[in-house]
Amino acid sequence: MDPYPTFQYGTNLSSDNRNKIQVRFGIYLKEGKTMCGIVGYLGKRQALPVIIKGLKRLEYRGYDSAGVALLNGGLEIVKKKGKVADLETEIGNRKLEASLGIGHTRWATHGEPNDRNAHPHTSSDGKLAIIHNGIIENYGSIKKELESNGHIFKSDTDSEVLIHLIEEIKKQNQCSIEEAVRLALNEVVGAYAIVVLSKDNERSMIAARKGSPLVIGIGEDEYFVASDATPIIEYTNNVTYLNDQEMAIIKDGSLVVKNLENVTKTPFIQKLELDLEDIEKGGYPHFMLKEIFEQPKSIKDAMRGRLVSREHHLFLSGIDQYLNRFLNADRLILVGCGTSWHAGLIGEYLFEDLARIPTEVEYASEFRYRNPIVTERDVVIAVSQSGETADTLAAIELAKSRGALIFGVCNVVGSSIARASHAGAYLHAGPEIGVASTKAFTSQVSILTMMALYLGLKKGSISLSDYQTLLLELDSIPDKVAKILTKDEEIRSISEHFYRASNFLYLGRGFNFPVALEGALKLKEISYIHAEGYPAAEMKHGPIALIDEDMPVVFIATKDSSYEKVISNIQEVKARKGKVIAVVTEGDTEIKGMADFTFEIPKTADALVPLLAVIPLQLLSYHIAILRGCNVDQPRNLAKSVTVE
Repeated sequence: MDPYPTFQYGTNLSSDNRNKIQVRFGIYLKEGKTMCGIVGYLGKRQALPVIIKGLKRLEYRGYDSAGVALLNGGLEIVKKKGKVADLETEIGNRKLEASLGIGHTRWATHGEPNDRNAHPHTSSDGKLAIIHNGIIENYGSIKKELESNGHIFKSDTDSEVLIHLIEEIKKQNQCSIEEAVRLALNEVVGAYAIVVLSKDNERSMIAARKGSPLVIGIGEDEYFVASDATPIIEYTNNVTYLNDQEMAIIKDGSLVVKNLENVTKTPFIQKLELDLEDIEKGGYPHFMLKEIFEQPKSIKDAMRGRLVSREHHLFLSGIDQYLNRFLNADRLILVGCGTSWHAGLIGEYLFEDLARIPTEVEYASEFRYRNPIVTERDVVIAVSQSGETADTLAAIELAKSRGALIFGVCNVVGSSIARASHAGAYLHAGPEIGVASTKAFTSQVSILTMMALYLGLKKGSISLSDYQTLLLELDSIPDKVAKILTKDEEIRSISEHFYRASNFLYLGRGFNFPVALEGALKLKEISYIHAEGYPAAEMKHGPIALIDEDMPVVFIATKDSSYEKVISNIQEVKARKGKVIAVVTEGDTEIKGMADFTFEIPKTADALVPLLAVIPLQLLSYHIAILRGCNVDQPRNLAKSVTVE
């Protein structure tokens, strides 16, 4: 049995939500989701240091503005455009003593990033405060009704509308704050994770979620609320994850969980498998560089307990549960966004080559809207680092409503996609804090590779000898990645020649085409240089017009079945004075003689080259971004694993 748990049926979306999906292509299919960071604390400590430290750990989720609300007799609120460091400067030497407080770091959706749109937001009377991650879709109609009742709004956000609605319901119904929150949430459409404070309830806070993650940490006489576990692990490893349409009332030293129908639930308390050092930089200047260098370990962790190469065995219990459905599937459909889509594209090559199962790869954002043909004979594989990507979640709910089997491949235990899937496999890559995904990508590819090998063996589409050879080779990948990482300084020096470039072109064939796409995406994300990934054979069908002495062209040119064809493409670029950077197999002298610069990677099987070839491209992007003075961990306009429409 796989010692790393696979997904179980668990807490899928409610039948009510499924019905809405079927009726109008769905609330879930219309929801966007912000990636703001939420922190709340109630206990015996000073709340402000806990909240500020937590916000810094969540800043990868949003860094347009930040704010805190502290309750100690009065409700003290400080918020500021910019990063958490700007909020700290704004707080200055003020003595904000309180044992109850909430904090927020924002990625803007409704309303531009500025001080007044920063969270927390307050009610008209100033007695209630809210922090909110998500989008309230029907905020416009609610706002008009509230304005007709005399409410005046200070921001452009949907979040402020929600706290005014809670205030109005509390006033009209003469009810408790927790009842007002429950009634208000039954009126809103959209996604949310919220925490609410009330000036009249100094030892309580209320949290709730739908479509946005929220975790509650339980310590000794203290409670923590956060968007993920990173702000909590320093204080306790006992947590409970709220399910959709659940509320947590933390009051008088106790925790009560209810659903929106006011039915009390028994929270499932679990222990975090997370170390504090996992979310610290560990001496690296940036999380991105740390996570690039963690890949020998993260790839090995993806295989641990699953791949036993000396016995020539793979153990994938998530697939075993539904083996017949995989083997008899009409097709596999991989859905994902961004880097996860690139991993899925490699998966398509792997499943078709090794397992001979027809496979399609879909952008989740397109799949969910084009009324796709999906049947009960399809298997949908959802690929997502966070397990919270709104488009991917919506896509799998649509597919599930049509009878497809859902298999999740994601990193975060207890995430929404994990719970919505029938089965799956966790990456076990550890927290990925850098916004640009690195180690999650290679872990995703590792999982998909094992799945393709396993299904290929079970289906008889790969010989036992080839299967065993590929298992041994896969087992050697972490050591080969470590070897590439020793060339970091060499890659940095090459980066010095190209950091002033305005455009890049990345080219690859076969398994290396998705690597070209991923390399181009990494450069765009963190250095703000325009870059395109293309199949090398397609260069002559357009991109060749762009090539001149100012155009760097990155080739993934390892020795495989397309090697001679790629050499021809390189010669075509050189004939037009383009600058060639080539990722080549160790010992290659032919391409080395014609390229301007080369990165060597160890020899491996064609199907496994993406796991090695992507490493120098990650480092190239990182060093170019640093030379350009960019913030690689928090690139502008981006947040971690998020879609907003």
